[in-house]
Amino acid sequence: MFEERLRRVQSKVQEALDDALAFHAELPVIHAMRYALQGGKRLRALLVIESARLHGIHEPDVMPAAAAVEALHAYSLIHDDLPAMDDDALRRGQPTVHVKWDDATAILAGDALQTFAFELCCDPILGARRIELVAALAKASGAEGMVLGQALDIAAETAPQPLTLEEITRLQAAKTGALITFAATSGAILAGADTRPLTAYAKALGLAFQIADDILDVAGDPKKAGKKLGKDAAAGKATFVSLLGLEAAKKRAAALIQEAEAALLPYGDRANTLRDAARFVISREM
Repeated sequence: MFEERLRRVQSKVQEALDDALAFHAELPVIHAMRYALQGGKRLRALLVIESARLHGIHEPDVMPAAAAVEALHAYSLIHDDLPAMDDDALRRGQPTVHVKWDDATAILAGDALQTFAFELCCDPILGARRIELVAALAKASGAEGMVLGQALDIAAETAPQPLTLEEITRLQAAKTGALITFAATSGAILAGADTRPLTAYAKALGLAFQIADDILDVAGDPKKAGKKLGKDAAAGKATFVSLLGLEAAKKRAAALIQEAEAALLPYGDRANTLRDAARFVISREM
């Protein structure tokens, strides 16, 4: 079952992250880093591991990259939650880092997790092409990826008109999709293989993921989400749901999952876990 596979990945990745931080000094910023690394779906880590498996790379040999993508993701969540960004008090059902500590500690913990991710990607076990992986992670997380997406999101809050569907798609392709694309193509990068099928898969998956998030923001259970819902609607921000309507948004997400599955045809049954991951994205409740 996919859920069992995901739980195993969650456990293994958490173990890898804990081990990597085990010998750091007992400082508030380190405690905040460890705190931010607890929980989460670990979907991005699973994409790394399954992408590697498709290319003959065993799970232990790619675990530093799987841990790295989760460290990078945790950094982005810490910073997104800050008062100057999305100003959220809850994340994964727990107080956000700046609430539990303070803004300065949260900023530093996020900064440290970002650089920690690159440190993990430099692990020699990842092989001779790890510098290409580092470059791909930098592109996904920087001014062409997550940072661009967050900047566009902030700018949209004061824009004279709500974003169009095309503009939201561009925003989310950077903010959410870029790191998902990195995760899904990492195995191909490390193997020196063609990344195009997995890039197509990841782009459809990333957009479906965000549409599902928008759906959950208006129709989800706050207890399962572990964070406050309905903030975008309250702020008058355009979302896939506000522009398409709830039912049309669901249909669009389902169509994107079909696109993602079709992109995996070159891999046959070996990509079944990635197909399951795509279906999970639009069936999840949190």
